Amino acid sequence: MRSTNILGTTYKFTNNFDLPVDKPLIIVTNHQSMYDIPPLIWYMRKHHPKFVSKKELGKGIPSVSFNLVHGGSVLIDRKDGKSAIMEIGKLGAYIEKHKRSAVIFPEGTRSRDGHPKPFKPMGLKMLLKKAPSALIVPISINNSWKLVRFGQFPMGLGSKVRLEVQQPIENKGNLDELVKQIEASVVSGVNSFK
Repeated sequence: MRSTNILGTTYKFTNNFDLPVDKPLIIVTNHQSMYDIPPLIWYMRKHHPKFVSKKELGKGIPSVSFNLVHGGSVLIDRKDGKSAIMEIGKLGAYIEKHKRSAVIFPEGTRSRDGHPKPFKPMGLKMLLKKAPSALIVPISINNSWKLVRFGQFPMGLGSKVRLEVQQPIENKGNLDELVKQIEASVVSGVNSFK
């Protein structure tokens, strides 16, 4: 994060809620670039976030790959839906037992222009089933896509990356309605495309 400050990038994390540390959290957010991840790790560090990531990130990226493989996150094969759901289920059971947090990007892939993509609900539903006591924390991310709008090089200058925690949601059991509520909450704070 600090190295991007050289490019004029700033980060702001807004959280007006008292998030418990003695309860599992399911952090649900939109996905705009790989620069979404370091701020989530840093600002949510006391909740020990674990990520649902594609398996391709598990090798070849210094520090990132090591942490994904050895830090409790799950690496899924997006071409093998059945095994992906099973791995997400294991993460849900882990956070339920150890009072940790799981981060999931239900869009499935990043938005390249900041406009949210529709949620793919299966992975999120599995987390909700396996961690029924978890508090759901919707987070809206804005402007991280501007860092990579030209690809990896040149990087965008002067991006104002903003992360905003929306009203936390309790799991009341109706997963279809819950997913709709979570998606609406995340999208309500995404305004970079306006």
